[in-house]
Amino acid sequence: MIRLSDPTFDGNEARYVNECLESGFVSSIGPFVDRFEREFAARVGATYAVACASGTAALHIALQLAGAGPSRLVAVSDFTFIASANAIRYTGADVLLVDSEAQTWNMNTELLHDHVVREAARGARIPDVVEVVHILGHPADVEPLLELRDRFGVRIVEDAAESFGAGWRGGRFDGRQAGTVGDLGCYSFNGNKIITTGSGGMITTDDPEYAAKAKHLTTQAKVPGSAYLHDAVGYNYRLSNLSAAVGVAQLERLTDLIDRKRQIADGYAKLLDGLPVAVAPCAPWADPTYWLYSVLLDADGPAPATVVTELACDEVEARQVWRPLHRQPPYADCERLDGSVADTLHDRGLSLPSSAQLEEAEQQTVSVALASALGV
Repeated sequence: MIRLSDPTFDGNEARYVNECLESGFVSSIGPFVDRFEREFAARVGATYAVACASGTAALHIALQLAGAGPSRLVAVSDFTFIASANAIRYTGADVLLVDSEAQTWNMNTELLHDHVVREAARGARIPDVVEVVHILGHPADVEPLLELRDRFGVRIVEDAAESFGAGWRGGRFDGRQAGTVGDLGCYSFNGNKIITTGSGGMITTDDPEYAAKAKHLTTQAKVPGSAYLHDAVGYNYRLSNLSAAVGVAQLERLTDLIDRKRQIADGYAKLLDGLPVAVAPCAPWADPTYWLYSVLLDADGPAPATVVTELACDEVEARQVWRPLHRQPPYADCERLDGSVADTLHDRGLSLPSSAQLEEAEQQTVSVALASALGV
């Protein structure tokens, strides 16, 4: 089976994990946690980084720090993995779902910007926080959101779980990375991400107060130097030293992993030329990392579910893209801005094998199998 997205462990992972075992530092205390945070922050260009047990944990804490909570409103991409919205609900906040734009599949930030300006002009409720998700390795257009922050004080949390290493080229954010232009950024190190710690996440920020509070809350809000004094409701959200050791080793290989992802994307763009599919998005101003190379099938062709089944018969693992949040039972009644683009993405979207170790011959096998499944 040509898998969808497998991790690779051909660096110092085993060596660093063995160091943890030999030292006895296997839980949330240990030198690799500090090292992973420090090196991660330097890699993305943030001042601070706080390691967490998962990407969802990172989002929960970041949203809480940004002001999400009961009676507050948080806008989020309609087209995203459900964890993006679940983290909002953990805080007790209300959810506003925002449709995607067709160019990058990310949140339509112009749509949200214009909505907020109109609502504010008539004294209506506007979001307190925007959680913008950088989808499938492609950064979102964040400039309209920063205008909302400057004008109305809306806090910006970036969900960069799928877009570590992606960024912008040219313009105001030239050379900046996803997760570093809002108030707080969040990342995931799940087993299928560009780098993995097995499970884990990270919060980044340039604000020392946010960083200190994030570290405090993720460690059960224990007062330093105290005998089990906790001054708030905290969480057991810290990353283990074992996991951080894997993360440090993966981070050492990040450039090669991203380069390989981009080579895979270039390969698919050539191999799929002539097939009834729209290739993965890449805006002129973006520097994507193509976490999962995803395409849109022709509206007149087979449905993605059918294609997934056909590809499996040829030993190729593919996956439909997410069901929009407005079509998920917990969020079906949420206020939303449109949703037609998100529906189209789900109804036609397909993710193809994108492991960093994917070989050219395997890509050719995928393209041949896809052509057959599409009846070409």
